[in-house]
Amino acid sequence: MARQLDEQIAGRFKVGQRLRVLDVGMGQGTQALRLARAGHKVTGVEQDHKMISVAREALAVEPEGIRNRVRLVESDGRDTGVHFLPGSFDVVLCHGVLMYVEEPDPLLAGLARMLAPGGLLSLLVRNGNALAMRPGLSGDWAAALTAFDTTAYQNRLGLDVRADRLETLTATLAGIGAPLQAWYGVRVFTDTVADGAEVPADLTDLLAVEERAGRSDPYRGVAALLHLCGVRG
Repeated sequence: MARQLDEQIAGRFKVGQRLRVLDVGMGQGTQALRLARAGHKVTGVEQDHKMISVAREALAVEPEGIRNRVRLVESDGRDTGVHFLPGSFDVVLCHGVLMYVEEPDPLLAGLARMLAPGGLLSLLVRNGNALAMRPGLSGDWAAALTAFDTTAYQNRLGLDVRADRLETLTATLAGIGAPLQAWYGVRVFTDTVADGAEVPADLTDLLAVEERAGRSDPYRGVAALLHLCGVRG
């Protein structure tokens, strides 16, 4: 997904431009730190105390120049208008968050307002059109049949969450003034890998296959996750 995001940034902004990035639901700060190392000014928003502590610890060992480019805000991301002025950011990330939000439209509208004209909104969501893939491939036929007709599922943490369908989010992005410009699949072939499985010594071929599948039909349509990129008009 990082490669997909970098591709979109490179295609929409001048080479070397220092971007203002808002990362809502940043988790342990993987993307926030990566973008700060690339020279961008990043504001990370996270509500989980444990995750934000991990992010602070990771940031603390970075060089001063990188630390000065990162600001951390403890929030659930639904009150961005309280913390920031409209149009304050060139890039807004919301990765792995919508599945925990019962009504995502108000959150997305708020994030779109944070974007400057031409700004990029990057979403990573659970693919509601592919919920039957994981149980089907594991031979759980009853669960697969149920998954065809719902966007609700239980994640690997045992939490009851929700997925999003591409067509629904496409309409939502158009309605909030950040219409969809590109979309990718994420975890096309690797979604069924067991938690804690050993990472292959050479990831080159694995990543190449996932990257190719993530931008190719029909493979991207059955990916576990969708990466959607909208652009503020």
